[in-house]
Amino acid sequence: MKLSPIRTEKDYQKALKRIDKIFDSEPGTLEGDELELLVLIVEDYEDKNYPIDPPDPIEAIKFRMDQLGMNQADLATIIGHKSRASEILNKKRKLTLKMIRKLSKELNISTEVLVKEY
Repeated sequence: MKLSPIRTEKDYQKALKRIDKIFDSEPGTLEGDELELLVLIVEDYEDKNYPIDPPDPIEAIKFRMDQLGMNQADLATIIGHKSRASEILNKKRKLTLKMIRKLSKELNISTEVLVKEY
């Protein structure tokens, strides 16, 4: 396949089909190199045409807590008080800078996500 920038949805669909066809190519082969380049081109197109906003901070906290098997009491140990944990999870209290730092460290959530307005 001749590689070129993706300019239209048709180009994008064609590139995705080609990626699917050569997905298991060995690295270092012609098809493997083509696959690497196609993925980069597709990612660039998707970043420009289908941007993904950072998630809601509270939903990110809830999601991460679920992944880690945590409950509200566990969150309270990180941020200090059980009532605060409840207020935060119910979006009745804003996260403070101190909370953001602790949550970022303890739950491994990007500070960029945690500082977003909700």
